[in-house]
Amino acid sequence: MLNIDKIRNNPGNILALGSYRPGYQAVLDFDRLCGRSEPSIVCIITAGKRFEKYFWGNGEVLIPCYPTLDDARRNIGNIDWLLNMSSGRRTLASTQAFFETFPDALGAHLFAEDVPEKHAIEIYDKYQENGKCIIGPAGVGLIVPGSLKLGVVGGVDWRQIQASRLHLPGNVAILSASGGMINEIITMTARSQHEISFALCFGGDRWPTTQPYDAFLAAEKDPNTKYIIYYGELGGQDEYKLANLLKSGQVTKPVIAYIAGIIGETFDQPVQFGHAKALASEKSETASAKRQALKEAGVQVANSMTEFSDIITNIPQNSHPQSSDVNLANRQHSLFSSTISTEDDKGYAFTGLLLQDWASKQDIALQITSALLGRQPKSTLTSDLVRTIFLLSVDHGPQVSGALNTIITARAGKGIVDSLAAGLMTIGPRFGGAVSGAAREWFDGANAEITPSELVEERAKARQYIQGIGHKKYRLDLPDPRTAILADFAKSLSASQYFTFAKEVEAITTTKKGNLILNVDGHIAALMLDVLENEEKISKTDISRMINADFFNALFIIPRIVGFTAHYLDQKRIDEGLFRLPDDAILLA
Repeated sequence: MLNIDKIRNNPGNILALGSYRPGYQAVLDFDRLCGRSEPSIVCIITAGKRFEKYFWGNGEVLIPCYPTLDDARRNIGNIDWLLNMSSGRRTLASTQAFFETFPDALGAHLFAEDVPEKHAIEIYDKYQENGKCIIGPAGVGLIVPGSLKLGVVGGVDWRQIQASRLHLPGNVAILSASGGMINEIITMTARSQHEISFALCFGGDRWPTTQPYDAFLAAEKDPNTKYIIYYGELGGQDEYKLANLLKSGQVTKPVIAYIAGIIGETFDQPVQFGHAKALASEKSETASAKRQALKEAGVQVANSMTEFSDIITNIPQNSHPQSSDVNLANRQHSLFSSTISTEDDKGYAFTGLLLQDWASKQDIALQITSALLGRQPKSTLTSDLVRTIFLLSVDHGPQVSGALNTIITARAGKGIVDSLAAGLMTIGPRFGGAVSGAAREWFDGANAEITPSELVEERAKARQYIQGIGHKKYRLDLPDPRTAILADFAKSLSASQYFTFAKEVEAITTTKKGNLILNVDGHIAALMLDVLENEEKISKTDISRMINADFFNALFIIPRIVGFTAHYLDQKRIDEGLFRLPDDAILLA
């Protein structure tokens, strides 16, 4: 049910489905002109993107994109409105999916034309009749000035929105089936120095989900609306229902109307105009007959667009709120985006917190966890795990390739950057860089619902190592003391699907060879997968992307940089000079 005053007081947020950059930008410009602190569009459902960049005032904002509604629900939470830009054949299915995912949503705008009538009726019966507000299809949407712009109604350029003062509340409701004409009438009304209370486009299909009848009742109920402007067309019986509303006293507010299509009466046969409903198949559906019915009900009906404009101009003036002087003309898109840090007069902010505030927290593990996630963690378990991983991974002795390269480079007289780079360049599948590979093993294996034995058999047939399994030094009868600490961490988790899978793989591999244990990399990967999915509530889609982006290897690289730095400084203190391998350490073939 359409309740304009409720929308005005609590406009809510919007999920946009599909791609339509000009329309979405117009919504954000409207929000900014209205003084909203955050965009009303909180996410976009589209494939192949993580974010879309839009102007937000004179700055910019990244709107998150999700491949599915379930992903949006998991990341955003509740959604109030659907802005459905999908095709006509997809409108029913996508609208149903939206309300199944967000059953408490207020409503939707369906933009597409050519939605099958059967589908439109089904949407009406299932949602509109059960308290949802559905606008369209084949329309430009709903706008409540100062509060909500759901669609391209009012234009797609901020100058149109500002010139029509659509960011300011008024007292004139504008209702029309035509998207083009409703924007013309909004402009006409603004030029006559009137602000609107709301504007609603029913849509030009035969079965709009919000009927003119519903919109008139909404206008009557709205305390801000004092006048109703209606633009109708030949075809259909809507105007007779509207006349009955006025005659019965259900609508008492003054109505100004124009019914287009008189020209159709000059033809011998009925003529189909632009909209599906704009066809007068009998005399009662002609523009003349409907004009007469409205006149008899007390509506001020114009006989031409010029007269229509004059009547609108003569509506008594209301006190005008102060207009906005915001200028968005010279904004330019940035060359790249960063969500990690900003600088302003207060100082440097890192993942949403000023550095001086980070200093007061005195928790470097929490800060680094926030850096890795791009936001502060939802669960203390996440930063606790990162802290444990870092404490156990800072150094594994001078013998390993990364530390050795750092030492040799330092002894060659090079500086800290060169020495660190030399050590870091050795990190890969055989040294330290197997955490992401192990994460992929456990993630794909557990989610493909194959058994651990099937995974082991597949790798054996392909003669491939299982990343996260095996160690040069430690074995089943000589366990790695670090893995015992990590394994104990699993007891704190609310769920441990991936760690359990990895341990079951280890139970099989160690029967073949004692050193094919679940190593540190394998432990880190499995535990972090469980934390991300169950504690941080990150979707499987996003976790897969994190694996591809080497998030898991970062858990080794960051602490190991500290270890490499320690070895570099140690060599500078000792200053043993250039290192050269002795001849007997090399097999000269």
